[in-house]
Amino acid sequence: MGAATEDGEGLTPALVLRAYAVGLFPMAERREDEEIFWVDPRRRGVIPLDGLRISRSLAKRLRRDDYSVTVDADFEGVIDACADRDETWINAEIRRLYTALHRLGHAHSLEVWMDGELAGGIYGVTLGAAFFGESMFSLRRDGSKIALAWLVDRLRQAGFVLFDTQFLTPHLASLGGVEISRTEYHRKLAEALARHADFTAPPLPASGQLVVQRNTQTS
Repeated sequence: MGAATEDGEGLTPALVLRAYAVGLFPMAERREDEEIFWVDPRRRGVIPLDGLRISRSLAKRLRRDDYSVTVDADFEGVIDACADRDETWINAEIRRLYTALHRLGHAHSLEVWMDGELAGGIYGVTLGAAFFGESMFSLRRDGSKIALAWLVDRLRQAGFVLFDTQFLTPHLASLGGVEISRTEYHRKLAEALARHADFTAPPLPASGQLVVQRNTQTS
């Protein structure tokens, strides 16, 4: 992993977007640190949009429809829930930058609600037809899995061609995530940046059954 340190002063949403366009993304070492560094992994995690792995148990959970899903309804709630853990790279400056990106229409969240409360969610940055997933959380069982399934469906319907997860975790690998080389990532990134996609355009699916159906047609 290559990284260049920067003190965070003067960082702007525009600079962050330029960094994404060349394959970099910012992180902090921990919540209390003020410094931010740029990351350019040698191996990049991605989820092929036609390769989400939905197990029988997850499909059953999605079909229960005992939850509701919203888009951009509580971006700050999602980023705060993602940061609410013992170790996090989301410091105050990261929160400020991504909240600003959200106001500019370049950062989005997808929320899962159960019993009127946030149960899971995910947020990320959009540029061209690329979605750069930043973080996700789960406060109820399968909350993040439900969010991911609905997100992948949304990305496909909106015309996205690249879902960047930055790193590949065992959790993401179990759901179809793979690692690709930096060279391959840059090729896919260039293709995605040459296209247009609108995260806010597709209507939300009528049911979890439709999410399962559309995600399993080509996977």
